[in-house]
Amino acid sequence: MISTDQARELFDSPDLIGIGMEADRERRRHHPHNIASYIIDRNINYTNVCTEYCSFCAFYRPNGHKEAYVHTKEVIYQKIEETIAAGGTGVLMQGGLHPELPIEYYEDLFRSIKQRYKIHLHVLSAPEILHIATLTGISVSDTIARLRDAGLDSIPGAGAEILHDEVRHRIARLKCNTEEWLSVHRDAHRLGVRTTATMMWGCGETIEHRIHHLNVIRQLQEETGGFTAFIPWSFQRDNTSLGRFVKEEATSVEFLKTLAISRIFLSNITNIQTSWVTQGLKVCQIGLRFGGNDVGSVMMEENVVSQAGACFEATEEDLRRLIRDAGFIPKQRDSLYRTYFLN
Repeated sequence: MISTDQARELFDSPDLIGIGMEADRERRRHHPHNIASYIIDRNINYTNVCTEYCSFCAFYRPNGHKEAYVHTKEVIYQKIEETIAAGGTGVLMQGGLHPELPIEYYEDLFRSIKQRYKIHLHVLSAPEILHIATLTGISVSDTIARLRDAGLDSIPGAGAEILHDEVRHRIARLKCNTEEWLSVHRDAHRLGVRTTATMMWGCGETIEHRIHHLNVIRQLQEETGGFTAFIPWSFQRDNTSLGRFVKEEATSVEFLKTLAISRIFLSNITNIQTSWVTQGLKVCQIGLRFGGNDVGSVMMEENVVSQAGACFEATEEDLRRLIRDAGFIPKQRDSLYRTYFLN
């Protein structure tokens, strides 16, 4: 396990290939069977109403805005049926922080989905869970337990951005702070709910901020062992207020270096995802030799980063070909990174 000082040396190093080779060795330690995975699922944004007004987000709408929505159950059911018909095994469902949706709304929605469909619910971000707890007037732990009992299976790592309060105050000052984000995941792990961890970088943070983010994730994983995966991706600036200050988006070289260092530093997290959504299929493919062992989702629907300018698309065969051409065996997985599918 490398130190934060050693991580800084890697970020400063011009030896991209050497860093990639070290990350590849770390990947093989976790995944010795030359398999790279992907998932068929769908992002369902049940609402775009949000009270946080994050400067990096082009998706949210204020409550009462003419473009604001809360999807009906029937719309959500249709999206789930389309996902299952395409071979999907789960949905990633999250939205904004709606000021009028208490915990009973989510309990009713999740129970109704589970009564109708055999589908994994990878749902709600840490900020959403904190918001629901505050709105309902109960503890975060009780909120997670009630949502789990209603059908929540696991929690995505969204809302992390950069886990350093100096950055968070600048780009999302109304959103939860670093310790609050970590506390949601800590409570979830203690309640037997697995989660993922993410990092949205390239939003004007320093290398020290990124290392701090990686370090607090590693420390929580040491404490609980509850993270299934780590997913870093780069900030998309189009249509965002933050984009006026961040003049250039991250390069492919920066992405590969950050991905590789994440794999080396987070030696206690089994899975590292290389993203195609913000960097495209070719860079995602190279990422499989820079520490990534998973290429993420076919993503039948994506409404958040696409609003900020991301325009890449992928079919299941695109991802399988990408994996094969990189020298790996493609395997479909589920939301908990179990690759038990025979294809």
